[in-house]
Formats: sequence, C-alpha cells, structure tokens
Amino acid sequence: MLMLRLGEYDESALIRAGVEALRRGEVIAFATETTYGLGCDPRNANAVERIFTMKGRDLTKPLLLVAADETQVEAVVDLDALSDPARQMFERLSFSFWPGPLTLVLPVRVSAELSPGVAPVGEVAVRMSSSDFVQALTTAFDFPIIATSANMAGEKECVSGLAVNKVFANRPSQPDLILDVGTLPRKNVSTVARILSTGDIEVIRQGEIDFSNSTADSSIGL
Repeated sequence: MLMLRLGEYDESALIRAGVEALRRGEVIAFATETTYGLGCDPRNANAVERIFTMKGRDLTKPLLLVAADETQVEAVVDLDALSDPARQMFERLSFSFWPGPLTLVLPVRVSAELSPGVAPVGEVAVRMSSSDFVQALTTAFDFPIIATSANMAGEKECVSGLAVNKVFANRPSQPDLILDVGTLPRKNVSTVARILSTGDIEVIRQGEIDFSNSTADSSIGL
C-alpha cells in the first residue's frame, strides 16, 4: 500500500500516478468532495471484486461512480431510457445540484460494459463531482470511476489519507495506492436518489443534500 502525499509531490504527479494505477486494474484511495473513497475502473471485474472484499461490503449493494462532466455521465447512463417526466426531473436535478454531492440512480448504458458489481439490475448510480481533484482524476482517466467510502462497511468514513492507511494497514486486502491531499472538512456523504418513471424522487440514502429542505425543494421547483 503506497501513499503519495500532496506537498511531497505536486497534484499533477498524484493524478498521473492515480490514472496509471487505474489503468493497471488497481484500487486507489482518493479524496472526494465529502470523504476519502476507494476507486477503480468500473469495467474491471477483478478490481471491483477487490473493493467489495476490502470493505466487507454486501455484494447486493452496488458501488457508486463519479464523473467529470455530462459526457462522462452519458458514457454510463442511457438517458433515452428515461420516461419524459423522469428526463425532465433529471435535467432539473442535474442543473441544480451538479457538480455536487448528489448521486442519481439511472438506467445503465449497456455498451459501457460495467462490472455487475456496479450495475447489477440495469441501473447505475453516478454523480458529477464538485471536487477539483476528482474532476482532474476522472478527466485524465477519461471515464467515470468508482467512488465508495474508504472504510469498512458500516464504520466511520475517513477524511484523510492517514486515516485510510490506518484502517487498512493490517488487513489482508488493501488499496494499492493512497492519494493523500490532506484532511477534508467533515461533511455528510452524498445523497443517493432514484428518479422514478413518474418523475418523483425516491431518496435511497439521505446525505449532504436534503430534499425535505424548503430551499432545496424550491430550487428545482418541487
């Protein structure tokens, strides 16, 4: 488990190392806009399986993706499969909250060839990240990457590379590379929501964005 720290290396060196690791099929730990996450190429079934093992995560709980922009989102999402009301709600949510900590569950694009651990039932969970570091990493990789919290399932999220190292240091399965950019301010995890065919929102995991908040509701016209 190698750790590269910002300050000892510049950000571009960390990004290059991260992309090279992803292309080798390795698992990395990196900072998102909320917590440190574990990431890999979502098309690499072996790497995806390693993340499930690493976290002790239930195989029935799919892993989330982060993307740099709309083009990357559309590389893994089939927007044409949405009903008209769902498409309208997607456009309102993405305009209001992306880039940001809102993960949307949407129809998967079959041609993306994602691992079953990412899209097991014809859906994929993705967000456009507001983290400059994630934006740089996914842009350089040229495809969305997995971003699931870098911790053991059910345990506290990590907000620093050192915390990630401590969690996995004595475990048989570890990330290959930690990209440590320092300690993040403590925030909630991303909100995860599914857009139903009616255009309604089903909140799967309450996080940083709260749809029950009147400000959030009014910003998308609910």
